[in-house]
Amino acid sequence: SISRLLYLLQQEASSTELRTECAVVLGSLAMGTENNVKSLLDCHIIPALLQGLLLPDLKFIEACLRCLRTIFISPVTPEDLLYTDATVISHLMALLSRSRYTQEYICQIFSHCCKGPDHQTILFNHGAVQNIAHLLVSTSYKVRMQALKCFSVLAFENPQVSMTLVNVSVDGELLPQIFVKMLQRDKPIEMQLTSAKCLTSMCRAGAIRTDDSCIVLKTLPCLVRMCSKERLLEERVEGAETLAYLIETDVELQRIASITDHLIVMLADYFKYPSSVSAITDIKRLDHDLKHAHELRQAAFKLYASLGANDEDIRKKIIETENMMDRIVNGLSESSIKVRLAAVRCLHSLSRSVQQLRTSFQDHAVWKPLMKVLQNAPNEILVVASSTLCNLLLEFSPSKEPILESGAIELLCSLTQSENLALRVNGIWALMNMAFQAEQKIKSDILRGLSTEQLFQLLSDSDVNVLMKTLGLLRNLLSTRPHIDHIMSTHGKQIMQAVTLILEGEHNIEVKEQTLCILANIADGTTAKELIMTNDDILQKIKYYMSHSNAKLQLAAMFCISNLIWNEEEGSQERQDKLRDMGIVDILHKLSQSSDPNLCDK
Repeated sequence: SISRLLYLLQQEASSTELRTECAVVLGSLAMGTENNVKSLLDCHIIPALLQGLLLPDLKFIEACLRCLRTIFISPVTPEDLLYTDATVISHLMALLSRSRYTQEYICQIFSHCCKGPDHQTILFNHGAVQNIAHLLVSTSYKVRMQALKCFSVLAFENPQVSMTLVNVSVDGELLPQIFVKMLQRDKPIEMQLTSAKCLTSMCRAGAIRTDDSCIVLKTLPCLVRMCSKERLLEERVEGAETLAYLIETDVELQRIASITDHLIVMLADYFKYPSSVSAITDIKRLDHDLKHAHELRQAAFKLYASLGANDEDIRKKIIETENMMDRIVNGLSESSIKVRLAAVRCLHSLSRSVQQLRTSFQDHAVWKPLMKVLQNAPNEILVVASSTLCNLLLEFSPSKEPILESGAIELLCSLTQSENLALRVNGIWALMNMAFQAEQKIKSDILRGLSTEQLFQLLSDSDVNVLMKTLGLLRNLLSTRPHIDHIMSTHGKQIMQAVTLILEGEHNIEVKEQTLCILANIADGTTAKELIMTNDDILQKIKYYMSHSNAKLQLAAMFCISNLIWNEEEGSQERQDKLRDMGIVDILHKLSQSSDPNLCDK
């Protein structure tokens, strides 16, 4: 029957009335199950309907568009089908002027089929902004609403679109002002939410300042209102997620949000679904609650993560909210990957607080579920979880000991071998934190776990961040004399090779400075010193950096020298003689005339 309808729809011999009726019937079929839509797609209904849009008859065009709209809003329809032929988008733009129905359906098709930056760019380049802007003041509510939805998806995470929207005006009024009018309390909720999303995207893109009154006095309070108990569960989810995005990087907005309408307490309610069911009549509601329960938790975790990103007092308030730490710990083991990710993000945000690491994190043994999350998780979770672990391994964190006992070194060493750059950085960073002021056994375990090959791999990594953290790790490993001597007695040859490699390579000042500091630490060892004194190549390099054009490198090189020549240490006389013969004293004389007071003193 579908193929027969499509045949009649495409027959030029059929009357326009018949063809229109066919489009209407196909549209009704498309409103059925997902299998209906699949059958229609298999019969190539989309090209047939798009072809129909080329006919002059308006009623027929509207019927085709209505059917296309129904098919494109189905989750089984691939969005790319709209973009296979470049002329389709321009034709749809031209049809926007035909009637309020073409406006409503075409905007709805665009907002459903605009997924990601490529689609945004295509629509933008075809003049979507100019063609849709005037629809925001249409007399039809449905047209205004669909046009607004178009702008919310076009502007999302898209600076180019956002920067354009700021300067567009309709009937002498700029778009941001129109959006602000649309988020007033007397407007329907979906309109308030969608215009708040538009303003949020424009603010995040830098098109509107974060201290602009339309953000502080209009958008932010509107989104907080959406989080209240009066709203539907889906509205509360969208409100919280949008607010989390709006305030994510701005500490002032985080502070304002945290004291608006008791938001922090209000969010605790997001964890109370599904609520207990009293009567059988509530089964429908239970089903609805269950469907939204994990979305609510995900949204609350995201918003707590944004709220607590910078401010110590806000973090304290969040953690003091009823059972908050237990909720995060439970979130870490939920079946839904999205909830797990949001819970880890929330934990990461709170783990930036020294105070909380020492108290709540300790009381709830947060490291246990965190270590569990780190076993075979997908990369996006691993990146945030390993960042959190970096914080839990800082020297003042009481979780450091138990984490070590639970196999963290192996886990982190394996992260340093990851293809994913963020994971390599976090793995080596966490090891660097772990090695800081650690006992000798831990340091030896780290070196054993990493292996010399892997250490060289990391020191030749193309990313400067990985390189700096690896040097930081070496510097932390080579601190306190007995440790320096012990490590250099087992790994001295390789470490000296590594130092040579970097001082000879094309590296920036920070990298070279860090490397010279490692040398200065080695020079501080009792027996380790000899590895420098017997290596003429390294001594020449130290001499070279003493006369370098950069003062930081000159200072670092002089630290090496001063650690080699302490009078009260054994063999200091011979070392001084050797350095004197190399011409080091002459360089020191020259430097004592330097205009830089630090160099001069040293």
